[in-house]
Amino acid sequence: MVKLRLKRYGKKREVSYRIVAINSASRRDGRPLEELGFYNPRTDETRLNVPAIVKRLQQGAQPTETVSNIFKKAKVFEQVNA
Repeated sequence: MVKLRLKRYGKKREVSYRIVAINSASRRDGRPLEELGFYNPRTDETRLNVPAIVKRLQQGAQPTETVSNIFKKAKVFEQVNA
């Protein structure tokens, strides 16, 4: 099963995340199938590749709870249903 989840990177105490499509059995920082965006919780900055995210969601990828909340803020789910 493909999951859309956060992949951690950055220095200690200055963490940032990449939003990636990855096999659910893979480790958190393992090799992703595709990088779909970026999230910085310290500045609340997000950059999303919306067409690629919509494509993955239509193929049946399941977002984690945190990634789902990021998508709701960016109104990505509205584009999937359209």
